[in-house]
Amino acid sequence: MSRTGKKPVALSGATVSIDGQKVTAKGAKGELSVDLIDAVTAKLTDDGVVIEPVGDSALARAAWGTFRSLVQNIVIGVTAGFEKKLVISGVGYRAALQGSDLKLLLGFSHDVIYKAPDGVKLSVPSPTEVVVSGIDKQLVGQAAANIRAYRPPEPYKGKGVRYSDEFIYRKEGKKK
Repeated sequence: MSRTGKKPVALSGATVSIDGQKVTAKGAKGELSVDLIDAVTAKLTDDGVVIEPVGDSALARAAWGTFRSLVQNIVIGVTAGFEKKLVISGVGYRAALQGSDLKLLLGFSHDVIYKAPDGVKLSVPSPTEVVVSGIDKQLVGQAAANIRAYRPPEPYKGKGVRYSDEFIYRKEGKKK
């Protein structure tokens, strides 16, 4: 039994419609949908959206909680949205917006230009902070991971791009 799958997804201001195996959520920020596999079904109740397994197969038990989380993510996305904050640390490392593209100076001989995918909004509140936001949790997380991958934080001085809540374990370095 999936503990996550048993809980209904609260709607919290979103309008959810179910058309066969497709669950669509509309809210103030936009519209998202997720396609369910045949091993699970969705029902709209007074408590919200309930995801249930079809049968007792291993696939149904495994997919039950996963698809409940996917439905919850689209409901949260269209009502509140998602955001990831990145922090840039290092001498001369900084970020700036060029139109809708992100220009990163990360110690390379060239500037790194990151083009934001559709559905992702980039903002730079300060030269050492980048905020990635949008309604699709997977897109926001992947965009933030792609930006971080240009210069991941190194363990000796902590230079690089890291998530704002990420802790970098520091190494001591050489001893004389």
